[in-house]
Amino acid sequence: MPGPRKSIRLCGAIGLDEVEYRNFMNEDLQRKIMEAISNPQNLGELADADAVGTVGSADCGEMLRLWVKFKEQGGKKVIDRATFQSFGCETAIAVASLATELIRGKTAEEALALKTEQLAGELGPLPPMKIHCAQLVEGALRSALQPQPSPAQSETKHGERASTLLDSLNQQTKPGGVKIQFLD
Repeated sequence: MPGPRKSIRLCGAIGLDEVEYRNFMNEDLQRKIMEAISNPQNLGELADADAVGTVGSADCGEMLRLWVKFKEQGGKKVIDRATFQSFGCETAIAVASLATELIRGKTAEEALALKTEQLAGELGPLPPMKIHCAQLVEGALRSALQPQPSPAQSETKHGERASTLLDSLNQQTKPGGVKIQFLD
């Protein structure tokens, strides 16, 4: 009699048994993901970061934080280093690891111009069920690099600023503080 089937958590409520998972992910993609997560690059907090972006997905319970440090190079401000922490599946970790390498040496504008599928880098095209992993990385990058709206943009029609929980979470206690962005 065969033993119990192992269940693999892809993300959130989605669960496939080992056989279904192997059929779903092609072998080349599985190998690339395993290589990326066996030695993730740029993992961990960057204490002297110039910008920090955090995103989370309520649908699958994943969260990703990205730290970015800039330097002057050729009269331009470019990304010197980027690091990440991920509370997510192995594909999200692999994409974040590859993306932090990919954005090094780019300006904020160049990094923001990268499309979701470009951030997955050498993993290649992700299956539809895993595209959200690259979108999570893209969201954290945007959260870190896009300018925050001015208080004037957040005013109510009566000229009074409405305070929300997200506002209080995003209040910066120091330059480059954490900005949290929730994905739809």
